Amino acid sequence: MMQAKRSSADAPHPDIRKAQRVVVTGAARGIGLAIARAFLAQGAQVLVCDNDEAALAALSHTDPKLRAERADVADPASVAAFMAGASDALGGLDVLVNNAAITGPFGPVDENDPALWAQAISVNLVGQFNCAHYGVPLLKAAGGGSLVNMSSVAGRLGYPLRSSYAASKWGIIGLTQTLAMELGEFGIRVNAILPGIVDTERHRRQLSAQASRLGISEEAMNTRYLETISLREKTSEEEIADLILFICSAKGRHISGQSLGVCGNLETMRR
Repeated sequence: MMQAKRSSADAPHPDIRKAQRVVVTGAARGIGLAIARAFLAQGAQVLVCDNDEAALAALSHTDPKLRAERADVADPASVAAFMAGASDALGGLDVLVNNAAITGPFGPVDENDPALWAQAISVNLVGQFNCAHYGVPLLKAAGGGSLVNMSSVAGRLGYPLRSSYAASKWGIIGLTQTLAMELGEFGIRVNAILPGIVDTERHRRQLSAQASRLGISEEAMNTRYLETISLREKTSEEEIADLILFICSAKGRHISGQSLGVCGNLETMRR
């Protein structure tokens, strides 16, 4: 006998819960923190983790409603302990946002430190596997939900002098599409987000360093960045968070296996 397809009338969809239970990794600052704040503003229960103890401590003053714990996504034991704690703290899991990442070494591949190159792969790509490995059972137990993997435009264009970063972000897209196939039958949607040039504190530091390296003003360097974007505007952290809120809501329940750019159509990573 053929199994009947699931119907929205059979049972409430997990995303229609009044308060979603959300975990965001690498969220003590930057894009991850913006995502966590956006979910919190929608009434979700949010738990964040980061490997930066000082940044986590600062959250108790800036964002006292956010629950925060230290975890190293590259360490399976650390992730296992964090996810077990998340299950207890939130009473389950509906949304997992894999955001934790590092930039990795800068420079030509033949000048990169192999240890630093491997570290970027370990944090950015293996870290997302580790979180999915320990987080997916919680999503299954909830009857479905959303897994969001943060990739990058560097995951479709490449990124000169940032080979480890680009390689990890390309790998995330492959992981995302594969997990969407594996987990669809459990009502778990899996998508990748591809930010472009995001106006963050880290980007501004990079802009300043790049301007200094090229011997030009920061204003001229900023113009060079904007010339690579079709819409001639950088993206904000909040715009990325808005897209994630949508795909994790009931309105995005049929969006899965997608690589969604939030970049104003970034045309190239060469500047």
